[in-house]
This record gives sequence, structure tokens and C-alpha cells, in this order.
Amino acid sequence: MHPSSCDTFVALPPSTEGQRIVFGKNSDRPCDEVQEVVYFPARDCGAGQKVECTYIAIEQVPHTFAVVLSKPAWLWGAEMGANEHQVCIGNEAVWGKESADGEEALLGMDLVRLGLERADAAVKAVEIITELLEKYGQGGNCLEDQCGFCYHNSFLIADRTEAWVLETSGKYWAAEKVDGGYRNISNQYSITTKIDKEHPQMREYAKKQGWWDGTAAFNFTEAYSFMTTARIEASGSRYCEGKKLLEKSNEHITAKTMMDILRDKESGINMEGSFMSTGSMVSVVPRDPSLPGVHYFTATPDPDRSVFKPFVFVADVKQLKHTCSPCFGEADPVKKKPRFQSKPDRKHPLFIRHAQVAAAIDSARQRGQEIVQDMRQLEKDMMSEMEKYLEESIKDPTVVVHLFSDSVERELKVYSKM
Repeated sequence: MHPSSCDTFVALPPSTEGQRIVFGKNSDRPCDEVQEVVYFPARDCGAGQKVECTYIAIEQVPHTFAVVLSKPAWLWGAEMGANEHQVCIGNEAVWGKESADGEEALLGMDLVRLGLERADAAVKAVEIITELLEKYGQGGNCLEDQCGFCYHNSFLIADRTEAWVLETSGKYWAAEKVDGGYRNISNQYSITTKIDKEHPQMREYAKKQGWWDGTAAFNFTEAYSFMTTARIEASGSRYCEGKKLLEKSNEHITAKTMMDILRDKESGINMEGSFMSTGSMVSVVPRDPSLPGVHYFTATPDPDRSVFKPFVFVADVKQLKHTCSPCFGEADPVKKKPRFQSKPDRKHPLFIRHAQVAAAIDSARQRGQEIVQDMRQLEKDMMSEMEKYLEESIKDPTVVVHLFSDSVERELKVYSKM
């Protein structure tokens, strides 16, 4: 297995239809890894509390926001998600001149979750993630095995009004603000000379390392990135293809557009093989603060054979039982040292049923195509239902308390026809 990783996208007016932000991400991970979709309510935390992240414990904040996350089931953090303030974050693995090997610290996925739990705006998430990076560092194995797959991280962060790209190398970082149009990131540095925020010693460090002469216009990618490796070239191809797909629908980008991009196999964005797209997310966030955001998740591999199901933040949402993996507590092999001596079964109910149907789709062509068509129709129906909320708001929040779980039930009914 040659680990690759993901693609993340955002489109803002005037690239989108209506005054909406559209965010999307494929999480590309090992094909046998389970990705769960889980919800955590807002909560108040006592003074002196700690939060146990994947490898280390850090200081907790007095209040955390409600979050919905798509995450590898074995770790604390998340590949992507959103919070009650309609902040959306996805991360990418990046490699550069600074070594990614080091002691266990915060994973990029931990930083995604921490940013969502603590930030009520995209720019605030940039500040929180970089402060945590400075205080605790980033590092540790990013796969549930003993291979030692480590990387630095880039992040695409959006809210109702703007987006930010944040790219890191060790503790050093640069951030670029996106006010309109579209932007995508892949597994390569992409910030060049437009730098709107940065680590105060970032340029001086690059100069000391001989990566920048101190006189030429500073280019973050040129200074911190490897420019020619097989991994960089592969991600560069996906980055360019993703940009082309966004351009193709410029001024008319919708949730459906973003789902189609995430399903695109020819570009490599929908990845197949030992490393594949194991979970996908699309969010639609109106600029009008009186309107809800709608966040769609698959919770299953291969978006081309999955259903994007809606989630809306309202009071009294309960845990999403159909997409929540088993918990092994302190007995989990991830928590024991040496780590990853065994790998428990983390499949959640939807994952199990989806795997059975995906296999049947492959083996029974005609019936398989009919099932896929039924899945697409279900998705289309649910998106149509969400439009009234995106346009008129939610009059009765109790109607959508179980929205995601009810949507999974509808998906399972489609599968029962197989």
C-alpha cells in the first residue's frame, strides 16, 4: 500500500448558486478502515479538566460547541466535520522539507475536531489550531497499524462568510483568506505569495534553513515544500483536476455539483484501491444567519456507491447510532503501549449493510444498477426536502431532530430490496 490522501473543496458566492457556501471533502484512507459519523452536543467543562485526544491529553476549554464529525473510528479526532455555528473543516496530509517524524503529539485530525469544538468562526479556528500547534505540536502515527505513517497538515476552513486555507510545517504555518470564488486543497502545499496570516518566525526559519534567500518574494510553497516526489506529483494531478471541475461549474456550484466532483473517478478524486475514499462530506451553508446549514455525510466508502444523508443542527439531537462504531474504552489497542498490537472490529451497522450491498452491486450488474438508481433517487428526494429549510428556515425543530438517523433508515430500506 502506498498511502495517499484526500481532496477538500469550498465554493463561495459568486461561484455558487444563491448566497450559499458549498464545502466538500473525500477522506481517502486505508480500504479496511471504518469511518463513523458521530454527533457530540455542546457542553460546559469544569476548571482544570483535560481532554484525551488520540495520543495526548491537553487542557480543556470552559465550553465546547456541538459538532458532527466524520472520523476514522479508531481515533479521537476527525477527518472532517461541522459545528453548530456552521464552521466546516477538513484536513489534508502534506509533506515538505521539514521532517514529519517525531514524538506523539496532536494529529491533524485532532486539530480538526478541536477547531470545530472551540471556534465560532473560520478565522477563529485558524487562531485556535495554530495556538494548539505552537503549544502541543503535531505528530504521531496516522494509521491504525505499526507502519509509522506520519505527516504535516493543511486545513480548509469555512463559515457563512469566508474560508481560510491553513498550511503547516512542524510548528510553522501560513494562512490564506478566501473571500469569494472557489478553492481546493490536496496533498501538497498550495499557498504561494498571498499570505494573510503567518507564524511570526516562519520566514526567518526558512531563511536559516537555506530555503529562502531573504530577498526574493517569499513563496510559502517554494520555501517549505518538496517540489518533485512521486507523492507530490500524484497529489498535484488531483489538485489540478479538482480545480478544473470547480471551474467547469463556476457560478453554478451547488451541493449536487460538489457530490459529482467527489464521485469523479477519472480525476482520481474518488480514489479506489488499497487507499480509497472511505467517507465523504458536503455542506451547504447559507450566508443568511437565520437559515440553517445542511451537512451531508455518507458514512460509507466510495461516494459513487453511497448516499449523502443530511444533518441539521437543532436542540436535542441524539447520538447517530446507525453510524457509530463500537467503543472499546481503555481496552482499545490504540490506548495501550506498544500501540496497534491488534485491530478490533470497528464496523458500525450501516457500514456492514453497505458492504454487503456494494458486493452485490458488483456481482449482479442489472440489479446492482437498479439499486444504485434507487440510492440516487433517495438522495435527490432528500436534497429536495432540504431546500425548503435552506430557503425558509426550520419552523419546527423537532421535525429534524432525528433527520440523519431517519435518512439512514431510508437508505437501509433501499438496501433491503437487494
